[in-house]
Amino acid sequence: MSMDRIIEKKTGWRVAFTRKALPWWLGALLAAFIIYLIARPNAKTLRVDGSTVTVATAVRGEFNDYIRISGKVLPMTTVQLSPQEGGIVEKILIEEGATLKAGDPILVLSNDNLDLQILNAEADLAEKENILRNTQIQMEQQRLDVRQNQLEYGTQVERLMRAYEQQKALYEDQLIAREEYLKAEEDYRLACQKYDLIRERSKQDSLYRGTQINRMEESLENMLLNMQMIRKRKSNLIVKAPIDGELGLLDVVLGQSIASGTKIGQINSVGTYKVEAQIDEHYIDRVDAGLEATFERQGETFSMVIRKVYPEVREGKFKADFKFDGAQPDNIRSGQTYYLNLQLGQSEEAVIIPRGTFYQKTGGKWIYVVNKEGNKAVKREIRIGRQNPQYYEVLEGLEPGERVITSGYDNYGDSDVLVF
Repeated sequence: MSMDRIIEKKTGWRVAFTRKALPWWLGALLAAFIIYLIARPNAKTLRVDGSTVTVATAVRGEFNDYIRISGKVLPMTTVQLSPQEGGIVEKILIEEGATLKAGDPILVLSNDNLDLQILNAEADLAEKENILRNTQIQMEQQRLDVRQNQLEYGTQVERLMRAYEQQKALYEDQLIAREEYLKAEEDYRLACQKYDLIRERSKQDSLYRGTQINRMEESLENMLLNMQMIRKRKSNLIVKAPIDGELGLLDVVLGQSIASGTKIGQINSVGTYKVEAQIDEHYIDRVDAGLEATFERQGETFSMVIRKVYPEVREGKFKADFKFDGAQPDNIRSGQTYYLNLQLGQSEEAVIIPRGTFYQKTGGKWIYVVNKEGNKAVKREIRIGRQNPQYYEVLEGLEPGERVITSGYDNYGDSDVLVF
C-alpha cells in the first residue's frame, strides 16, 4: 500500500530561488551588462608617473611677437675676382687674407697665343704703314707730274696764242695765206682745250688722292687702336684688385690654366658688414625689409634692420640680409655667428603658456589640462596663434590660471585621460 507525498508550494521571497526563476536572473544580468556598456565612459585612461611630466600655468600677460634666428656675418660688399684674359698661372703675388688697395697686383698669367697675336698685329700695322707711305709717295709723284704737264701746256698755250695773234695780223694785212692763219687758230684752240683737260684732271686727281689718303689713314688709325687694345690685353694678364679690401679667397695654383671670366677668388670690403640669416618658411609672409632685430655681444645690445629678403625657399628656409642700424661690434669678423631677435610685430596682451615639446605631437591643436586636484589631466582642444622663443599665444581653449602639461606626449599614445 502506497501513499502519495504532498509537495508544499513555495511562496514569497523563496520563489526567486526556484529553478523557474533562473531565466529571470539571466535576463537581469544581461540587462545590467548592457546598461553598463552604454553608461560607462568612452575615454581611454593611462596611468603615468607625475614626477616625469612638466606642468605650466596659463597666464594673461604681454606677448612679445619675435623669433630667434641665427645669422652669419658677411662683408657688405663682395667682388668676384676673375681674370679678363685667360692664361697659365705664372706667379702668385698675394696670399689669402692680405689687405689690398684697388689696383694692387695679385697674380701674373702667361699666354703664348696672346703674344703671337701681338706680334702679328704689329707686323700687320707695319705693313699697312709701308703701304700707306708708298701710296702717298706715288700720289705725290702723280700730282707733280700733272702739275708739270699743266705748266707745260700753259706755256704752250701762251706760245700758240702769240703765234695765232701774229698770223691773224699778217692775214689781215694780206701778207700770208688764209690756210696758215687758220692752222695757227686751230693749234691755239686745241692747246686751250688740252690745257682745260689737264686742269680738270688735276682737280679730280686732287679730290681722289685726298679721299683715298683719308680712308687709308682711317684704316691705319683703326689698326693702331686694335694694336693698343691687344697690348692692353697683355696688361690684363696681371690680375689686380678691383676694390680696396681683403683677399678672402684665392683658388689657384702655379701652372694652372685659367679661362677668361673664371672665378678664382673674391675681394671682401673691410669695415662694413651684413648678417645673412636663414628663416623658417612659416614666417615668409611676415618678414619684410625694414623689420628690426637686436642681438647681444660682450654685454652690449646692437640693432639691425632687414635690408633685403630673398623670395626663394630651399629646404624649408628662406634667406634675409640684415644691416647694422648704428654701431657694430669692435671684434666683428666674417664667418661669425650672431643670434638675432627679429621683431615681427607689436607686443600685446594675450593668454600665454611656456613653450614645450608637446607641440611636436599636437601641432598646437590640443593639450592635456590638469584638474584642480592635480591627480589627473584631460585632453582638450585648443588653438595656438603666434609663438616666440619663450611662449605660445593661446587663442582658444584655455583660461588664465589653468595648468597644462608642456612636456612631450610621445609615450601617451591616444589616451584621453592621464591619471597621476
